[in-house]
Amino acid sequence: MTSLTFAELIDRHYLKNWGAPKRITRWDSGPIGAVPRDFRILVMDRASDMTVFATRCMSQAADMNRLEIHALCHPDHSEHASLVEILTAIVHYHRTGSELGLGHSVNFGKPWVTGSACSYGVLSLPYLDGPDLEWLEEPRVRFLWLIPVTQAEIAFKKARGMEALEERFEAARFNFLDPFRASVV
Repeated sequence: MTSLTFAELIDRHYLKNWGAPKRITRWDSGPIGAVPRDFRILVMDRASDMTVFATRCMSQAADMNRLEIHALCHPDHSEHASLVEILTAIVHYHRTGSELGLGHSVNFGKPWVTGSACSYGVLSLPYLDGPDLEWLEEPRVRFLWLIPVTQAEIAFKKARGMEALEERFEAARFNFLDPFRASVV
C-alpha cells in the first residue's frame, strides 16, 4: 500500500509521461466551492511546440469512475487564464452535473482561444501518448484528451458518432494545435 495521496499519484503519472509541470494553477472565481479542494491545473511542455494543460484531482480517490483530462495547444495560443477557466468549468460540470467520459462533448461557452471557432470540446483517447498515459492502474484513473472542436463538428458527431468525427479529423489531417483551423465538416 502506498502512502502517497491521490493528488501525488496523479502528479507522478504526469511526471512519468510529460515531465515536471512548469506551472501549477487554479481558477479562483465563480462557484469553485463545488470543485475538489486539491483540484489544480498543471501546465507542462509536451514538446517545444506543444503545451499541455492537465487536470489534477478532477476526480477523487473515492469516485467509482476516476477521470482526468488534458488539452494540448501551441505555446503561442496558450492563453493561460482562458484555458484554466474552461478546464475548471468542465470539472465543475463533471462534479455537479453529468459525469463525463470517452466520446462526451462539452460546450465551453466561449471560444477556446479568442477569435477561434472552436467553442466546444470532445473527450477522446490520448492518441499521441497512448495507453501509458490513458491509464493509471493503481488507483485506476483514466486520462482523456480534450480536443477543441467547432459547433458544426459537434453536430456531425451527434448525427454520425465519435468514430465518424475522428475519421474526418484523420482524413483532413486537421491541426489540433491550430485554434483557427477550418471545420472538418
